[in-house]
Amino acid sequence: MIRTQISLSEEDYQLAKEEARRLGISLAELFRRSLRQSLPVRSDQPWMRYSGFIESGNPRSSREIDDLVYGQKD
Repeated sequence: MIRTQISLSEEDYQLAKEEARRLGISLAELFRRSLRQSLPVRSDQPWMRYSGFIESGNPRSSREIDDLVYGQKD
């Protein structure tokens, strides 16, 4: 991942922090998601536009992705 820096007005910063808190995500993730929506979709991976937008409510979902996608094993 590449680290970058941006400048925001105080009002935009506060609104972004509130939205991130409401969504239960970091401020950085809010910005990544917002940017991803503005970028063109790669024609070889159109599903990537939706990557990271599904919320399971499980904080360990990235570690249990197979269970989420295919269902729990018996």
